[in-house]
Amino acid sequence: MGGRPSADSSQTALMTRRLIIRAQAEADISQAALWYHNQLPRLAEEFMAEVDAAIGRAVANPFLYRRLRRRPEVRRVLTRRFPYRVFFVLRPDAIVVFRVLHAARHDREWRTSVVLKE
Repeated sequence: MGGRPSADSSQTALMTRRLIIRAQAEADISQAALWYHNQLPRLAEEFMAEVDAAIGRAVANPFLYRRLRRRPEVRRVLTRRFPYRVFFVLRPDAIVVFRVLHAARHDREWRTSVVLKE
């Protein structure tokens, strides 16, 4: 009552966020998967499954992950088995994955990819 949203309505809002994966993130994933495939074919599948799991964790609870920037709100989730970082913008209506980078890559890689306005 009183026009204040209930805890249930805020959880519903979180659950209805769309997942958007930008072309650059897709390219990052494909390049890494190809590299792992050339090392050992099954590693590519395991890498892709790990990235999917990391993205799933971010979608399920995006506020658990470190905020790197306020506007737009950029957060990062780490993969568990492989040394990769998944960068995403948290919007009211969507989670936008815009880069998937090896942990050794410099932060300027993701900073130059952030879309300031949608």
